Amino acid sequence: NGSRMAAKKSEAKGLEGKAVEELDEAEAASELERLAAEIAEHDRRYYQEDAPTISDAEYDLLRVRNNTIEARFPKLVRADSPSLRVGAAPVGRFAKVKHRVPMLSIDNAFAEEDVAEFLNRVRRYLKLADEAVVPLMAEPKIDGLSLSIRYEKGTLTVAATRGDGYEGENVTANVRTIGDIPNELRGRPPEVAEIRGEVYMTHVDFAEMNRRIALEPGGRTIANPRNGAAGSLRQIDPEVTKARPLHFFAYAWGEMSTMPADTQSGMLEVLAGWGFKVNPRVRLVDSLDGALDYYRETGRERARLGYDIDGVVYKVNSLGLQQRLGFVSRTPRWATAHKFPAEQVETIIENIEIQVGRTGALTPVANLRPVTVGGVVVRNASLHNEDYIKGIGGGGEPIREGKDIRIGDTVVVQRAGDVIPQIIDVDLSRRSPEAEAYAFPTVCPVCGSHAVREVNPKTGRADAVRRCTGGLICAAQAVEQLRHFVSRNAFDIEGFGEKQIEAFHADGLVRSPADIFRLRLRRAELEEREGMGKVSVRNLLAAIEARRSIALNRFIYALGIRHIGETNAKLLARSYGTFEAFRAAMTDAVEVEGDAYRELRAVGGIGDVVAMALTAFFAEAHNQEALDELLKEVKVEPAEVVNNEGSPVAGKTVVFTGSLEKMTREEAKTMAERLGAKVAGSVSKKTDLVVAGPGAGSKLKQAEELGIQVIDEDGWLTLVDGK
Repeated sequence: NGSRMAAKKSEAKGLEGKAVEELDEAEAASELERLAAEIAEHDRRYYQEDAPTISDAEYDLLRVRNNTIEARFPKLVRADSPSLRVGAAPVGRFAKVKHRVPMLSIDNAFAEEDVAEFLNRVRRYLKLADEAVVPLMAEPKIDGLSLSIRYEKGTLTVAATRGDGYEGENVTANVRTIGDIPNELRGRPPEVAEIRGEVYMTHVDFAEMNRRIALEPGGRTIANPRNGAAGSLRQIDPEVTKARPLHFFAYAWGEMSTMPADTQSGMLEVLAGWGFKVNPRVRLVDSLDGALDYYRETGRERARLGYDIDGVVYKVNSLGLQQRLGFVSRTPRWATAHKFPAEQVETIIENIEIQVGRTGALTPVANLRPVTVGGVVVRNASLHNEDYIKGIGGGGEPIREGKDIRIGDTVVVQRAGDVIPQIIDVDLSRRSPEAEAYAFPTVCPVCGSHAVREVNPKTGRADAVRRCTGGLICAAQAVEQLRHFVSRNAFDIEGFGEKQIEAFHADGLVRSPADIFRLRLRRAELEEREGMGKVSVRNLLAAIEARRSIALNRFIYALGIRHIGETNAKLLARSYGTFEAFRAAMTDAVEVEGDAYRELRAVGGIGDVVAMALTAFFAEAHNQEALDELLKEVKVEPAEVVNNEGSPVAGKTVVFTGSLEKMTREEAKTMAERLGAKVAGSVSKKTDLVVAGPGAGSKLKQAEELGIQVIDEDGWLTLVDGK
């Protein structure tokens, strides 16, 4: 499973070991594509399956690399960037619950310098003096499952998992069985109170549960307490959950009809008064030294806490300052998580196999002698690409000092993120004299076509990724395109799994997306297939028929266009409204010098790499033909329109240019988006309003030439005052 995941989600791998400061723009775009795909897969395994394949530390390193590249190349930030996304969409076993207030995640700090920079950023954003005291609430970061519990008039009504941050799973019946969570709040809570925290297992309870499971016939023990807590909470039968030793710490809140306190520490006291358990190790600190002392002390006592933590969290204590600081992408500016370092172990590479992804990328995966790291057995490690194997490039922390990787080598692996670990060193002193340098294949192991490394026309450098040239004749790519099309966040066709896609494709039943919706014409043939039968065929066809109408953003995502993930698809859907408008605009945008391309680039978050991928897709005649066939079978619904009644800028496209003196650019952008406006990075004919401060240059001139309304910062504040 680990090696298959590495192939499917690391197909854009390349340049992973190259220092960020050495990347050119094209290489950075390639790396961001790889990271977006790999992190998305890890999120799915962690949040949906409760079965991570790498450790938290390795996962954090992937996110750090992604964020560092984005900071150096801000124009390349992808709409499906991990920095814009939280968690993963909920699975289908439970009803879905939309969070009234999104459950966003917290940015990470790994070194003391990162914590210092966090405090400096807070002061800069708030325009405070360098020596200004900013009190922080420090607390252990529990390694469990995030949960949101809604109370109305003090009575528990709904409990939901985080999910993708916007929509989670309804686990109310199971939550009612957890002793730490009150069904009725004490005191006088607000009309609506949404409490958030972490479900976890203690080490003692986890060991006892595994002991009982091991005694059962066919019992499969659980890897670690986090998986145990997540799996227990998401049982279909609440009686099973009731028998599991689950605990809960409350530390945050969502929707509140009235706020009972004005500080983080005050809110924790309120939560305790309502009947929740609050971690007794929370502490108020007022300096960098105080925060770091707390981190070191918590690290020393970590093994004696009796439950798993993977770091500490610092939150600005004042809720008023939290509100001013707001959010950036998927994370609050007012909090950071200071993570503990990853665990490292030695093992041996027993083999190297090549997997082919849906874009034809050949990804090498090391088969490891099984080893336990952080309580999880790992058997595979991604080797990223052939440069990484040679020791001249690769992912995360590269193998340096000229060390290559060979079959039979003793290596140091670091589990950080999910379950596929990262190889961070090779012990050359223990290498066999007979060990030969690994020869990376130059032909596709699936279809036998040539596998080549494309040359970047701008730089003359070869891409780190070697790709199969077989295209549609390569079964690996065709099947993966179809698998992506029916996946949960695309058409979400229940019961149409990977094995069925492979079998249907091999037998010629499904070669294109439109063929899926024509399977109804082959009902008799399907019923005669081994293992199918009338009932299963009826269910499959019913699931397909239920997806003949689809939201615009899901349809765009389902097309499998390079660089277009879920977030980018939502961004494009919101910007163009209907598929007809989107398709026409993308077809016109093939002319790079034309208005359509400039308008596409003006969409916030869409850079040249994404724009070129879109235009390349719509420039291909066979893609247009495939769309025509597909649209005969399905209906694409227009994008939902956000209602910001009373807002003077709702639905308008706003561009900020020049310097702002009364607020930062990020504060202004956040304000505009909260009021329902679209914030663009450049001026086009579709721009409605330009807010120009001192130093405004070409954007102001362009706005004047196009006759677009221009106001200054005071005019903007007057326009939106009280809205």
